[in-house]
Amino acid sequence: MAYIKFKELTQSFHFFKELDSKSLPQYVIDYLDNGEKIWKSYATYRDKCIFTDKKILLFDQRGIFGKTKKIHFFPYQSISSSAIEYRTKSVSLYFSMDSGYQLKLNFVRLDAEGKMNLRKLYSSMIDQVNK
Repeated sequence: MAYIKFKELTQSFHFFKELDSKSLPQYVIDYLDNGEKIWKSYATYRDKCIFTDKKILLFDQRGIFGKTKKIHFFPYQSISSSAIEYRTKSVSLYFSMDSGYQLKLNFVRLDAEGKMNLRKLYSSMIDQVNK
């Protein structure tokens, strides 16, 4: 029997705005487990990325009016490799999942504090992966 890995998500996202976790829409909160803590939230014009103490939630809206929505769950334990890349005003996070997913998250229009916050977030995520 042949084993074929499911590999769909290879697009990248360009997040430019950090969201206040208290003002997230209810549909985002509905996907959190009881007691799960939100670390950081980011957005593009349509997409949202939520980092919690257990997983990455990616709300991927497609189409002209964003009527098609895919919600991706990436538990930290399913990350097989990762990298962080710093550029002048941006940071990119790269993830390879056990399932074969390749995920690239770009964070643009960052100042020094925004870069430092992403470095701390990345370190916290890697700590969860290694548990």
